[in-house]
Amino acid sequence: MDYKRAQFEEVMNRINEPRGRMQVIVGPRQVGKTTLVGQVLEECTLPYDNYSADDVTGVSANWLAQVWEAQRMKMLSRGESKRLLVIDEVQKIKNWSETVKAEWDRDTREKRELIVVLLGSSRMWIEKGLTESLAGRFELIRLSHWTYREMKECFGWTLQQYVYYGGYPGAARYINDDTRWRNYVKDSLIEPSISKDILMDTKIMKPQLLRQLFEIGSDYSGELLSLTKVAAQLQDAGNVTTLAGYLHLLDECGLLCGLQKYAEDDARKYNSVPKFQVHNNALRNVYADEDFTEIMENPQIWGRYVESAIGAYLVSQAQICDYKVYYWRDKADEVDYVLVRRKKNVAIEVKSGRRTINNGLPKFAEAYKPHKSLVVGSGGLSFEEFLTMDLNLLFK
Repeated sequence: MDYKRAQFEEVMNRINEPRGRMQVIVGPRQVGKTTLVGQVLEECTLPYDNYSADDVTGVSANWLAQVWEAQRMKMLSRGESKRLLVIDEVQKIKNWSETVKAEWDRDTREKRELIVVLLGSSRMWIEKGLTESLAGRFELIRLSHWTYREMKECFGWTLQQYVYYGGYPGAARYINDDTRWRNYVKDSLIEPSISKDILMDTKIMKPQLLRQLFEIGSDYSGELLSLTKVAAQLQDAGNVTTLAGYLHLLDECGLLCGLQKYAEDDARKYNSVPKFQVHNNALRNVYADEDFTEIMENPQIWGRYVESAIGAYLVSQAQICDYKVYYWRDKADEVDYVLVRRKKNVAIEVKSGRRTINNGLPKFAEAYKPHKSLVVGSGGLSFEEFLTMDLNLLFK
């Protein structure tokens, strides 16, 4: 792939700097972490080795230490003053963070210019290892799901295609065959995220319950639904606390989250009915009854799809742009999304033509005095313009 994401330049610049901190690239599955590093290595002038824990049977901390020592020997025997080591899927190595800490600290003591780049698809376990063992030794580079701008520039997609098929570059080749596209998303994206990133590393008493929660939550993406009502729909009974824990795990893997209601006190946030939201619209639409042609012919159905796509964009960019996402509701009035960055909040209403009159924005503005109030859709920014804008501009 010739197309390079914005993070390409960031990674290139950092590996060419004097050794300071290791670089850790994190993001959901199938968003191009390995491809990005491959592009960097093609243009990199440093000598390097590139390993993946996926390629090694019975990978262990000893293997990691041996790989690291081999780099030192190569630098010594070849007279290299600087070298690059890349390790992909590092979270699959047991006790990886302790080993990385020991090896990194030794290189620091011995003033060795070994540049290290780590990649991982399990955000939860990567960041747990970083905070527990590697404080002050790393910088995070986050990769999100692909945006509409990126899918348009790389594949020539229309807005309608992005709203339906979402932002997975690997799935783009299959959109003309609905069955193949759905199978790819389920088998190459959803199932590995659940089975490898959650079930292999977390003690889950009811894995089928977690999968059912994901399917129901995805179907309700962009809508409010209490976990009590979700529990009533599930074949495998589970209590609300268990479901909330499973929803958190799905969120950490970049699949599905439950947005909390915006409030000025934390107790009211935590006790609110969640608004389900997928991180990528493909995750919602892969289970949909309608195909692409059918949603294009039905404005009412299209409204649900586009509202979910806007939410997916906001959620997937939240960590990169450093804000949190909520919704707000007071009786019949609601604000679809409330973004909060430190002391600034931004209220966003999506007008897709699906709902009747809503006085949410003026009521929210009166109560909370937001930094900005924005309509996306009819009477405001077009869907296309919003989905291609830099969301940092909302806080200017």
